[in-house]
Amino acid sequence: MELSEVIAAIQDQLPGLGERVADRIRSNVPAYRNESLIPFDSLCRSCTDNADLVLSQLRRTGAPDAEPARETGRIRAEQGMPLADVLHAYRIGFEFLWSEILSEARAHSAVPDAQLVDRSAQIWQLFGLYAQAVAASHRETTAELAVQRGARRSALVEALFSGVIGDRITLWDAARELGLPERGPYAVVAAAAESPGEEPLPGVETSLRQAHLPSAWRLLPDQQIGVIALGTPDAEPTGLRILRRAGARVGVSPGFSSLRETPQALRFARLALAGLPGDGPGVARFDDNPLAMLVAAAPAEAAHLMSRVLKPVLDLPGLERTRLLETLESWFAAGGSAATAAQRLYVHPNTVRYRLRRVEELTGRSLSDPHTVADLGAALLAAGLGRDAGRTMPAG
Repeated sequence: MELSEVIAAIQDQLPGLGERVADRIRSNVPAYRNESLIPFDSLCRSCTDNADLVLSQLRRTGAPDAEPARETGRIRAEQGMPLADVLHAYRIGFEFLWSEILSEARAHSAVPDAQLVDRSAQIWQLFGLYAQAVAASHRETTAELAVQRGARRSALVEALFSGVIGDRITLWDAARELGLPERGPYAVVAAAAESPGEEPLPGVETSLRQAHLPSAWRLLPDQQIGVIALGTPDAEPTGLRILRRAGARVGVSPGFSSLRETPQALRFARLALAGLPGDGPGVARFDDNPLAMLVAAAPAEAAHLMSRVLKPVLDLPGLERTRLLETLESWFAAGGSAATAAQRLYVHPNTVRYRLRRVEELTGRSLSDPHTVADLGAALLAAGLGRDAGRTMPAG
């Protein structure tokens, strides 16, 4: 009896043989037990088709057809089955078929051992070919699906920030797809990118997720923007620590309760970013200094206020102008304490008082008048924003 006759006899046992292979796979690969992922009848059909393919190839000569294996790889990737489990299932199927061939051949002693040796090499050659095809197709499909999911996620985040999503049902669907809770509190983050396409907050979504803070992000040419769910009491300080670790310039909006408010929150986050002093890394919350945010929101009006209130100081020669502005800034930062400001500036308190009187003389405004202090504070913030943006102050 020829081995090809043995293989034909086994092939006649399909589809029952395919069902037995499916049972073996389910027993040995836990991921295949998920009925909602892969229904048993679907697995049986797949096992039957693959067994028929392998047995047919063993009965004939010529190049094997790997397309069905590629199709299996594609389907399993779409179902979300890990590649390692798919390859494990394939190996189980091949081992099962070969054991069936050996059992049938032993029942017919006329089958030469040489044929069994030859076919054992052939069947494992087929396994290598089909496993390679499955793996290649699975990886290709997984990559395509990742791109599609990324594009879909990016589009949903963009829709949130642009205000395109409006009705409650659509908002709920978007929140669910993005992994965000339906209700807040949330906060929006805007981080400045040093160059187009570069993430100023690399890995931030993963870091936040590990801290149980769901978020969704979008990368723009000049900024990375995101919305973070702040559902626990310690969520905000935890989120701020993660943002600070990135070493970027970051603005954070006030908290808000509905995703419908995301576009306005993005504006607040960008204003906080614009109001961040200096040019180094840091995190600025809109609520930390609302006056600075308002100044940043109206740059033209702020520039006019700065010129009107501080013009006599700004017209001074460079060194004197810098000293008076630094002293005034330190005095404001010290809560109006000349002694504390002096410590920060490494000068005597009387030096601070002298410079403050000089500001009063030049501007004609008394620092004991609350209205004057408010005007000077706003003008000083505008001057600081002007320096941070690279604008040159007028010189005398």
